[in-house]
Amino acid sequence: MIKLKSIAFFLLIGLPFNSFSQAGIAHEVGLVAGTVQFRSDYGQSDNSETNFKNNGFQIGLVDYMNFSYTDYVNDYFKEHFKIRNEFSYSKSSLQHYGKWIEKNTLPAQQLKAMRGTTELINLGTQLEFSFIHIHDYENTIGSFNPYIAIGPQVSYYTATATSELGELGNPLTTYPKYLVPSDGRPHGYSNESKAVFSAALNLGTRYRLNTMSDLVLDIRAQYFFSDWVDGLNPNKDIYKENSKNDALLFVGLGYLFYLE
Repeated sequence: MIKLKSIAFFLLIGLPFNSFSQAGIAHEVGLVAGTVQFRSDYGQSDNSETNFKNNGFQIGLVDYMNFSYTDYVNDYFKEHFKIRNEFSYSKSSLQHYGKWIEKNTLPAQQLKAMRGTTELINLGTQLEFSFIHIHDYENTIGSFNPYIAIGPQVSYYTATATSELGELGNPLTTYPKYLVPSDGRPHGYSNESKAVFSAALNLGTRYRLNTMSDLVLDIRAQYFFSDWVDGLNPNKDIYKENSKNDALLFVGLGYLFYLE
């Protein structure tokens, strides 16, 4: 199923590329890699260890559609906007941190022993706004061009939840709230692979390295329309503190090469 979805996506993206390239749209391709902080049901939400240690990595291929050399697009649009298409992979390791694991009790030890991983294959398109005129930036070696971008992503996630105490699913190894059925699953945890939609907001800047390439600093906030991406989702009718969906923060560096 995932292969069919991937083929369909690339056909939808590729067909416009072919027609656009004939119309004079230039392309920029590159690689962006960096670190991911996963914000999920693991750990105390306002705890620094939770925010900084529940992390991983991401690497992505990007393709930009540059309209600045066309003569049929609005001048303001072609000097400030690009379309960014991306295919990326990330993996994060997760566990509980904060005050709830510090007590010398069985529930605290159950939380402390829990481990999770989340792998994501992302496909997405964003509309990117450049704060500097694109031609002015491209003609100035050593210049910076800050940007902001927003758009949808579709992800295929694989989540796992385990415990160092043994197999999850019984009162000796599993924190009580994760034994309660939730959202059609028999427990508040799930080892599963599924597709999910998300919204992504990127902030960053380019640096003009030479006439045919840029360096890029990219920061992304990604919000998932599901709370199962991390493998945990305690019953929200009972456990109100776990009402938020999963999200991640990405910070990366990249290299972009101009094809035309």
